[in-house]
Amino acid sequence: MVSAEPKITFRTIILPVIGLIAFFVYIYVFQVDILEIISTAQRMDPAIYFLAAIFNIVEVFFFALSWRMLLNFLAVKVSITRSYLYVWYGIFMDIIIPAESISGEISRVYLITREQSGTSGKVLASLVAHRLMGMGLNVATLTLGIGMLLMEREVSGLVLNLALLCAIAIALSQLLLILLCSKEKLIQKMVDGLVKLVEFLSRGRWKLTKVREYASKTAITFHGSMKEFKHAPKTLFTSLFLLAVTWIFNLSIAYLVFLALRFPVQWSTILITSSIVLAVKSVPMGIPFEVGLPEITMTTLYALLGVPVGISATVTILNRIITLWFRFFIGFVTQQWLEIKRITASANAKGT
Repeated sequence: MVSAEPKITFRTIILPVIGLIAFFVYIYVFQVDILEIISTAQRMDPAIYFLAAIFNIVEVFFFALSWRMLLNFLAVKVSITRSYLYVWYGIFMDIIIPAESISGEISRVYLITREQSGTSGKVLASLVAHRLMGMGLNVATLTLGIGMLLMEREVSGLVLNLALLCAIAIALSQLLLILLCSKEKLIQKMVDGLVKLVEFLSRGRWKLTKVREYASKTAITFHGSMKEFKHAPKTLFTSLFLLAVTWIFNLSIAYLVFLALRFPVQWSTILITSSIVLAVKSVPMGIPFEVGLPEITMTTLYALLGVPVGISATVTILNRIITLWFRFFIGFVTQQWLEIKRITASANAKGT
């Protein structure tokens, strides 16, 4: 289980630094003037940029509401406030732990199960169902963006091929995940295989009988919960609608950054770039703070889609200040507050 108190290690610090250096080397290679980026950023409309930051907070709120709908259906009662805080906690863990695509979700399982014992299978089912919805929306956004690009103008073959590749890869991953969730015996075999592998690697020092029993019960509950979702179209539709609202706010952040710089941009550019960058970020690359590759990808895609390289780099930096560093700050404060509150409550309980 993910630790509630992540440690800042040398790797945690050095890899983001390397990522930032790689991004600025990339800018230098493409002969983008750093002073031009600073000058462009200084002409930014602060009111619109502030609105983009507010959209970031609202986006996370609707994301939490969407996930909470699935939890409540499975009789895991979590308040709106707590679900919102848990999502921010998960975002913080996503950023600092080198497994971006799963660490935040594991931390949310941890947070709920430490308060509501025996709910891990249900929480896991809610997260998998939520991820499947997100993957579907990502494919739909990419498809819409490709269609708009083809209607609006001639499109770079590289961008078109990359968008198609991402859409196909996400759709196939979604299909494989659905098939996996429908095979209870396969899930049980995977659990047993993983436990046996850990026991083998420990050379018999770790006897994981209780872990195997707990994981087996969790897998059974998970599979049963996924079956329950089949009979809850209203719940799924409501959750999907709220998640779609989340996507609208997410896409609007990039659009508002362009607007703050007074640079007109077509929505197809936003749709394609945001969806591909999200696909890149969803791959666990072992890079804390997900720094470097997303910035390079975003800047390159904007440039290929007709945005001047200087504007592309400036928009990328301003966007990432909101969607990475601002999120990191809020997530860090949330994580610290929740852990301090838990420690205080535990101390008070022992004192009475």
